Amino acid sequence: MTSKLNGITPLTHLGVIRAQGEEAAKFLHGQLTNDFSLLGLHEARLAAFLSAKGRMQASFIGFKRSPTEVLLVCSRDVLAATLQRLSMFVLRAKVKLTDVSAEFALYGLAGDALLSIASNPCPTWAKTDFDSKTLVHLPPAVGQPRGLWLVPASEPAPAGQSLGASLWAWGEVQSGVATLTAPLVDAFVPQMLNYESVGGVNFQKGCYPGQEVVARSQFRGVIKRRAYAAHAPAEIAVGAEVFASTDLEQPCGTVVQVAPAPGGGWDAIVSLQIAAAEQGGLQVGAAGQAVPLTLGTLPYALLSQTA
Repeated sequence: MTSKLNGITPLTHLGVIRAQGEEAAKFLHGQLTNDFSLLGLHEARLAAFLSAKGRMQASFIGFKRSPTEVLLVCSRDVLAATLQRLSMFVLRAKVKLTDVSAEFALYGLAGDALLSIASNPCPTWAKTDFDSKTLVHLPPAVGQPRGLWLVPASEPAPAGQSLGASLWAWGEVQSGVATLTAPLVDAFVPQMLNYESVGGVNFQKGCYPGQEVVARSQFRGVIKRRAYAAHAPAEIAVGAEVFASTDLEQPCGTVVQVAPAPGGGWDAIVSLQIAAAEQGGLQVGAAGQAVPLTLGTLPYALLSQTA
């Protein structure tokens, strides 16, 4: 199965926001869940933008193209609203935020396609520039290295074997690191998607919108929901509600990300109440065409709530 996750695919579902100016990193540091003030030119950051109540509005892969330019890669379906909301906080900061999705092309690289460019696997969230091209090393999936390749839109696609979009999406699910999309806006604090355990939250940095909620959830042991790997025998949809078979009145979770599994059925990331996950007997939908859900194993360990 791992050999199938090998090749190149265009990532047209992603867009890019540019933060340009001498205070670009400082501004983003004050708005996002991760540390951008110390962001180097050879690393990327996973981060979330939150409401004042600590709920995720967008997730980003952020990196510097120069000391005064930061690019934020996110799902296209949340980009416009996120850009508008972020722009409200610029005020006197020396930074300009723009949608530059049309200026760049994004590709996913997996397996040999990545190694043909990078030679050797690098740590997750490492970044390498090749003139005008940028490679960000993503979390691996099913033992295969994966990367995000960003190039100017005028550049040709990288050479190599084509990887189907559905297989790339499956690799994203298998990595256990969810990308926030429009159906899920305002639904989760970062820990409900395990962001503190995959490098998406820095608890030592200063304030940002929703920071008090995130810190309280972490250090007072009040996290009641987590992200889990799951499998369903039939198609399920992002945003669909998950129920315990013992209680079909109140949902206990939400489908976060899905992809068809190469071996049949659908694999998913789901956010669930911890108690319901431990109990089992889960299904997507309460009645009618309810689909049973089986939990699997995440490819990473969870950070302790008091870490």
